Amino acid sequence: MLDDLRAFTRNGALLTEALQGADFAPMLMVLVHLSGEEHWLADVGQYITGPWNFHENAPEAIKQQVRDRLRTVLTEIAEGTRPMPDAPPAHLLRAMLSTGVGQTVPEEYIPMILEETMLFNDRDPKTVEWRSKPDATVLNAFQTVIIGAGVSGLCMAIKLKEAGIPFTIIEKNRTVGGTWFENGYPGCGVDTPNHFYSLSFEPNHDWPEHFSKRNELWAYMERLADQYDIRSHIRFETEVTAARYDEASARWIVSTRAVDGTGNTLTANALVSAVGQLNRPSIPAIPGLDDFAGPAFHTARWDATQDLRGKRVAMIGTGASGMQVGPTIAPDVEHLTIFQRSAHWAVSNPNYHAKVSPGKMAALKHIPFYAKWYRFQLMWASSDGLHASLHADPAWPTPDQSLNAANQKFREDLIAYISGQVNGDAELIRKVVPPYPPYGKRMLRDNHWYQSLTRPNVDLVNEPIERITADAVVTRDGVEHKADVLVLATGFVAQKMLWPMDITGRDGVTIRELWGDDNPRAYLGITVPRFPNLFMLYGPGTNLAHGGSAIYHTECQVRYIMQCLRELIETGAASMECKPEPHDAFNELLDATHSKMVWAHRGVGNWYKNKHGRVVTNSPFRLVDYRRMTERLDRNDYVMA
Repeated sequence: MLDDLRAFTRNGALLTEALQGADFAPMLMVLVHLSGEEHWLADVGQYITGPWNFHENAPEAIKQQVRDRLRTVLTEIAEGTRPMPDAPPAHLLRAMLSTGVGQTVPEEYIPMILEETMLFNDRDPKTVEWRSKPDATVLNAFQTVIIGAGVSGLCMAIKLKEAGIPFTIIEKNRTVGGTWFENGYPGCGVDTPNHFYSLSFEPNHDWPEHFSKRNELWAYMERLADQYDIRSHIRFETEVTAARYDEASARWIVSTRAVDGTGNTLTANALVSAVGQLNRPSIPAIPGLDDFAGPAFHTARWDATQDLRGKRVAMIGTGASGMQVGPTIAPDVEHLTIFQRSAHWAVSNPNYHAKVSPGKMAALKHIPFYAKWYRFQLMWASSDGLHASLHADPAWPTPDQSLNAANQKFREDLIAYISGQVNGDAELIRKVVPPYPPYGKRMLRDNHWYQSLTRPNVDLVNEPIERITADAVVTRDGVEHKADVLVLATGFVAQKMLWPMDITGRDGVTIRELWGDDNPRAYLGITVPRFPNLFMLYGPGTNLAHGGSAIYHTECQVRYIMQCLRELIETGAASMECKPEPHDAFNELLDATHSKMVWAHRGVGNWYKNKHGRVVTNSPFRLVDYRRMTERLDRNDYVMA
């Protein structure tokens, strides 16, 4: 490390570029950490008013003071005249965390922050260590099958490989990446900042944008597969059709079908589903859909051979994918007609379309601890901050449109923003402002969506669709909207988890018999009674809708599953099965917590709910709560046999 730092500080141009490109708050935290000079927090910390870089308002002269002092400190450490410090004392760390985001960081968050940022640890703190490492014979006898090679499946595989546990991944696609491979529609990208939306133990300092597009996300996962040599463990273009738990052998019998129709079976001690919730497109049952004569495709099955330039495009849906597709293709098509069933809220972020400067990339790569403090900043900005405002105040006078005072203020700010984006167009405002509280549906990022609706070649239609003909979408008012191409931005079959696989557990019970089509339940979103040694990543009740990174939840779940596998292997037990009592208690808590939150709002229909109105996809818990729930396995929650 010192050799690299010495080369960096002796390269004056690169050092200057990195210091100029660094954001003020994480740079200040690095200075205080490396120098131990606490006075900087009081002297200049007041210029940090929030967790995003656009909440920093330090004058340039102040920034230059920090840069100059950090340059000196870095050079002294590199040249050996100043020691590299240990972690700051507890009181200073607490002060730094709060100053770094312009908000008080409660004590309960510190373990979570230190884990996620690996601030003072280069080894992943979430790695599960053997208490008494088994010999190779025992390890080789324990086989794990993972279904899916998206980011969750890759994370699971990496940790299994570190532990020396054999595994095979079954992946239906031709390569890794999961949803970031399958979704290649124009404008496809992430709405969580990339320097947080990545594995904590594999940060990427080369993201070209703060919210990068699909190709960069997919490339990141391709690199993970190669770096950890996971590809050799994957059976590509193969689907799991069924999995049956054999009680006599305490093994899962996994049936697969290759793309050429060839069937096969595998036997596994443990089965891990990493298929998530958003992997099967939802095709609406619109009369005449099959009669459309032109190209028609779902956003998750985008037909890249189609040239949309000069075409009349009808797009059904205004959710996350629709909001990304619309503004991207609008400048090129002859006409874009967008059919909206219900409006969505979308929030602006100044970084959404911003590129990461070469200077910031240099800071991330070369300034010690900068990337870790920057990740903390983004984590704090993107996780639990809004959670309290999503609880319904039973005394609130206007519950149909907001939940409480903070939620109402947010609503008013969003409406003012929307009005500005559509130039005060009253008819457009009427169409795009939702009647329900902010966050009742997934909160989206404004991808120039509102501005695109003001284009002369774009129409937003909120009249219900009656049918589709060979060349048009016909709405209930009888209007024919002519189209050459039909795009379905209609989301996924989220509630029917693990479908279409046929999963059979103990006593011959199937997962469909237990869950029905849309009522999945699991303990911690991970395990289910009567299904021994079956574990789920991104399972029921674990989708994040208030903020945070899905990858953060994945890492919590992988740690928990690794503890389960350790328990099985070290004790020699053949099976572990979740008891009904903790499972039922957890789901009662899940439902009770949801009942007081925005996603259960009676005036909102969303993909979070099943047909009975129960929220089945989302986690109602703060990230810090879910971490606490999954941090340590309690053997008493399971029957070991």
